[in-house]
Amino acid sequence: MPCGISDISAVILAGGLGTRLRSVVQDKPKVLAEVAGRPFISYLLHQISSAEIRHCVLCTGYLSEQVRASFGSAFHGMTLAYSEEQMLLGTAGALRFALPLVQSDPMLVLNGDSYCAADLNAFLSAHQQAKARASIYLTRVNNTSRYGCVRVSQNGSIVGFEEKGASQGAGLINAGIYLIQKELIQSLPKGKAISLEREVFPSLLGDRFVGFEGPHDIFIDIGTPDSYQQADALFRTWERGA
Repeated sequence: MPCGISDISAVILAGGLGTRLRSVVQDKPKVLAEVAGRPFISYLLHQISSAEIRHCVLCTGYLSEQVRASFGSAFHGMTLAYSEEQMLLGTAGALRFALPLVQSDPMLVLNGDSYCAADLNAFLSAHQQAKARASIYLTRVNNTSRYGCVRVSQNGSIVGFEEKGASQGAGLINAGIYLIQKELIQSLPKGKAISLEREVFPSLLGDRFVGFEGPHDIFIDIGTPDSYQQADALFRTWERGA
């Protein structure tokens, strides 16, 4: 029987070094960069707890103790567990390392440096209906050159990726939110640095690998000083409107 969103374990990839942000965010991990007066990761935690998800694993690495000290074992009724990497494992390697803490199948995975106002319930329903091994939440932007483009067939299957800068103009991009079956992560080797985006996802083309386009989603990331400032302005606008 398909599980509901409240039964899903969320996993936030929060171990990045944030080297491109060092000029504006120093002495803290990227996910704790203050955006509109709050740590950026708190917006992700609020998003998933508001969706009634009850369990979240934080994959931490660089200055991981700061993340644990900031949030402890719970957030708005959602339990928090920590998978603290001692070496850089990449996005897929981090999931393999955290797998013993994941309590659901599939798992919801979020990049810790981006935010998309996603419909998580609809995403889960689409993933289950497609019987997918992995699904990527997609959002449409006016210019894909900075992010790279995701190509999708008429039936929703992901058929290819275009690298950053390969094309310009409107298109679909990876919004940094995934649903992944545990067997896929279980099949990866332990203790090895592996990238979801560069190694795992390209290998899944044609193998129950689907994209879900959300309806008019707001997408923002904090990967560069410019986008960090844009995120701060956006969330300040939201806070004033709340």
